[in-house]
Amino acid sequence: MDLAERPPREFTAENNDDGLLSQIAEGDRRAFSQLMDRHIDRAFALARRVLGNKSDAEDVVQDAFLKVWQKAGQWQPGRAQFSTWLYRVVVNRCLDLKRKPVNAALDNVAEQSDDRPDAYEDIETRQRNAKIQAAVADLPERQRTAIALSYTAGMSNAQAAETMEISVKAFESLLVRAKRELRGRLAGDGEE
Repeated sequence: MDLAERPPREFTAENNDDGLLSQIAEGDRRAFSQLMDRHIDRAFALARRVLGNKSDAEDVVQDAFLKVWQKAGQWQPGRAQFSTWLYRVVVNRCLDLKRKPVNAALDNVAEQSDDRPDAYEDIETRQRNAKIQAAVADLPERQRTAIALSYTAGMSNAQAAETMEISVKAFESLLVRAKRELRGRLAGDGEE
């Protein structure tokens, strides 16, 4: 299923994440579906931001949720937030995937753009977004991850620091450096 085009689903407030994980440990597929619906969009957005590739992001999220299904019985309620643990799994899988050697020729293939003549505003928006995505993609890996956790996943600094397994102060410093680098790169694009 194409995660980017999946319709939103209504959530019930019957169970929190810990309760759903307990049910999943007993093999409850409906609980798994509900938990997945709650978190899949942000997990996918995070993976896509870190990887810059929709297909790889879908694979990472699928692997992460497979791990949720397999490890639900080992979940310890109250030890951490499920979302923080899930984002850590997603980030780690993304970093593992980025470390694998890839065929460089595929990285050089340009994506096709939609050049509808009556969509000038849409084209301008996509170009601006492409510049931002390219600038983020050019950041060092840890800075790119900090940006993705903070802005794509919407995590607090404390949650993001926990996900990256660093102190909050170190995370904030990393985020400041990433934003400074992005401003510099994007300001340089405007002068050309």
